[in-house]
Amino acid sequence: MDEHEQKALENIEKYGCHVMNVLEEDDLPGFTYSIGINKKQKKPDVIVMGLKTELAHSMVNNYKDRLLEGEVFESGKFYSDFLGDFDVCFIKVAKKHFKEHFGWGLWLHNGDDFDVLQMVWPTTEGVWPWDEQKSEYYSWAQPILNEDGKIKSI
Repeated sequence: MDEHEQKALENIEKYGCHVMNVLEEDDLPGFTYSIGINKKQKKPDVIVMGLKTELAHSMVNNYKDRLLEGEVFESGKFYSDFLGDFDVCFIKVAKKHFKEHFGWGLWLHNGDDFDVLQMVWPTTEGVWPWDEQKSEYYSWAQPILNEDGKIKSI
């Protein structure tokens, strides 16, 4: 085990998760995700696509803390207090996205036997992925990691 793996395990033990930040590269948006929530709490880990690292990191920690306080998050419902005055919603991430997005989760669980929710956010104008007026940039920054890459209205 290397020092990074050891640090991840220590953070999971101490804080309830370890947060991974993946920088934008090769025309793919950056993203931030948790590992260890599923192991510690038997609840889904979370990913936030396309937001600045600091903001996404705080949203992941807020999610973890709210789970620790007993809150439950379900796909297809809106939740507040993650992103200023804007609601977010969650969708279940399809396993076909695990290899590309959750390498550390695959390492931690020695396979894909864990669940992840994607925290979906609107634009500052209140546009969601299912809205026709979404921009190309928004669609690029927040790919939808379910089976077909689309969300119908929630």
